[in-house]
Amino acid sequence: MTARAMPDTAARLAVSARAISVRLGRTQVLDGVDLYVRAGCWLAVVGPNGAGKSTLLKCLAGLLPCTGTVSLLGTPLARLPARQRARRLAWLGQNEAAADDLTAWDVAMLGRLPHQGWLAAPAAADHAAVARALRATQAWEWRARPLGQLSGGERQRVLLARALATESPVLLMDEPLANLDPPHQADWMALARGLARAGRTVISVLHELNAALAADELAVMRAGRITCHGPAGDAATWRALEAVFDHRIAVRELPGPGGGAQRIALPLA
Repeated sequence: MTARAMPDTAARLAVSARAISVRLGRTQVLDGVDLYVRAGCWLAVVGPNGAGKSTLLKCLAGLLPCTGTVSLLGTPLARLPARQRARRLAWLGQNEAAADDLTAWDVAMLGRLPHQGWLAAPAAADHAAVARALRATQAWEWRARPLGQLSGGERQRVLLARALATESPVLLMDEPLANLDPPHQADWMALARGLARAGRTVISVLHELNAALAADELAVMRAGRITCHGPAGDAATWRALEAVFDHRIAVRELPGPGGGAQRIALPLA
């Protein structure tokens, strides 16, 4: 299976990218990437180090210049005013910076800025959205604590709450599981599935292959290209994933909790 062709109807696409290329110096980081992500989908972008995963996500967010076209909910990203873009798309990057003296509540409230007038005080809707986000990420207990007093995992959950508080239809997350312990990684996976079921679109770059295999779809990357975009439960997608890791992993489906099945990537000697 190769990269997925553009669907017949673009009306249901949340994000589309056509012929995306990025060259940094002499290195071709992305090479003519096409990507079409339907609304209400959790897509995990996976691949070995240096495949171009984070670069692709930054292009989708409009954070990195590139050739080609990126569209968000049917509108070219370049045509969207900054405030409209910020309402439609939330971003969580790697090693996000935030002032250590801000409380967790204040950091999460930053996600509401696209909805507020210039210098306007937060409205009741803003407070409600922040409360929902902090509770969803289990960060409510330390809402009054400065970010500098939190552990790496706690800090990551507050930054995730900031992205959720935007209540945008599209969320882009680069390594969202960084610093999270296994139970909170499982919580994030359940959150991503819930967002997708509610009609929102989650695109996440993940190194944790077992978490990625729980997504709806995988975009498998290698050397600046998408080698496969398909359902995470499709055997052809598994073969593509095994191939980009030089067959040093094997994807298997095993019995899961509650009588269901779960997909895992097993390391091979």
